[in-house]
Amino acid sequence: MLDKLRQHVDISEFSNFRTPSMARYFFEFQDISELWQLQEILHYCYIKEIPYLIIGGGTNMLFAFDEYPGVVIINRYKGWSYDDATSLLEASSAENISDIATILEREDDQYLWHRFIGLPGTIWGAVYGNAGCFGLETENNFVSAEVIYIPARETRILQKQDMDFSYRSSLLKEHPGEYFLLRVTFDLSQKIEKYASDIDNIYFREHKQPKGNTCGSFFKNPSREQSAGYLIEQVWLKGVKLWGAFFSEKHANFLMSDGSATYEDLLQLIEEAQHRVQETFSVSLVPEVRIISFPH
Repeated sequence: MLDKLRQHVDISEFSNFRTPSMARYFFEFQDISELWQLQEILHYCYIKEIPYLIIGGGTNMLFAFDEYPGVVIINRYKGWSYDDATSLLEASSAENISDIATILEREDDQYLWHRFIGLPGTIWGAVYGNAGCFGLETENNFVSAEVIYIPARETRILQKQDMDFSYRSSLLKEHPGEYFLLRVTFDLSQKIEKYASDIDNIYFREHKQPKGNTCGSFFKNPSREQSAGYLIEQVWLKGVKLWGAFFSEKHANFLMSDGSATYEDLLQLIEEAQHRVQETFSVSLVPEVRIISFPH
């Protein structure tokens, strides 16, 4: 079956870090008419124990390999609709969450997702990692999701209580490789926040956050009182560069590549930050970004 797929494909562009990386096998899912083929590939890999990696926007992944030894699946499944009468939003998993938030404001006078404007990534990534900013999290307005449950090769509807949402986590993240997210329904009729915020997120993203080859905030914040950026700055790593990798001068929790960084450069700097913060503050820095690696 896998021989019918594209082979030895350059996938460097599918991670925001742009580290050199290849895929042994490659499949691009674009339309619901290809669902049967996607299900066959996923189920075949599952039962044969062939590794597979599903990528949405690539804004939360560090490819820590030269060539992925299994199948890389790029999710391009798009389409969304909003019902003014019910305030229900239905969105396919490859849609950009910031684009939806922008259009909702411009065309529907729906401002509930305003804080998501400028948030990088897709609906897939937002649900997978329960993405959030300034007190608003993806789970707040989540209703249900249509998924492929890969072990049984069947589609299922998961309700909010099934999703096990927590800080930057969900059922999908806790059980990687078992679910392929197709579509999500959100109820935008009620404002639900983890905490209130009056920060101008558009100004903040434009002027306070660096741009370039980065996946955004790299580590989870240990607490609101001790942010990861603050801790990294306190151990003198803000702006520090290792070959092509560096922590931004503008925001210390933004791990960056100057375009020449290898994954080894990035991993070494990540480990150094974790070591120094643990030694100085007895705090473990946990990556928010997924590090996809294999033993050599």
